[in-house]
Amino acid sequence: MKELVEVIAKSLVDHPEEVVVTQTEKDDEIVIELKVGASDMGKVIGRQGRIAKAIRTVVKAASSKSPKRVVVDIM
Repeated sequence: MKELVEVIAKSLVDHPEEVVVTQTEKDDEIVIELKVGASDMGKVIGRQGRIAKAIRTVVKAASSKSPKRVVVDIM
């Protein structure tokens, strides 16, 4: 999942070298944190959060067979 979020984020931003994706696993969930540069934050979130919601939807669909819940946090 980490690689999927990283590929999506790098394709959206102007400065892909500033994209940092970390993945931590807890008891029943996987937390993926996405950090981008301040100038690219709007491109990752989108108008009214549409792009952020789309990223979360794609990750949720990709992880549907996993028993753990996947959460994407944009920092």
